Amino acid sequence: MQPGNYTAILAGKDGGTGIGVVEVYDLATNVFADLTNVSTRGFVGTGQAVLIGGFITSGGNGSTKVVIRGLGPTLTQHGVSGALADPFVSLRDVNGNVVYSNNNWKDTQPAAIQLSGLAPSNDLESAIIITLPGRTLYRYS
Repeated sequence: MQPGNYTAILAGKDGGTGIGVVEVYDLATNVFADLTNVSTRGFVGTGQAVLIGGFITSGGNGSTKVVIRGLGPTLTQHGVSGALADPFVSLRDVNGNVVYSNNNWKDTQPAAIQLSGLAPSNDLESAIIITLPGRTLYRYS
């Protein structure tokens, strides 16, 4: 990926709504990693009401490997009612262009996501594993 601003967006598949969690994990193995985890839970609507979050990498001229997850069904196991039934997560650049997206985590990158130890427990949940350049702002939803 080229340096720049990115956004990850959590939405419901086919316009579904409910409570969801969007997460970012830094998989950097060096001791200078600044981000470990960002997690946000909130209501996921449609259109302008999707759940959006952001993070900045500060890896200098290097890069950072991250996992971005969109959870919904797992939340019901923790007593959350109204959870998003089928999350869809996308990572976007500063212009709103989709850099990468995922609906069901096993559809793309399942081996890499499992190897990270951060595979969602429900097949309908979404996850992305990607290497991003340092010193840039990213937004996810």
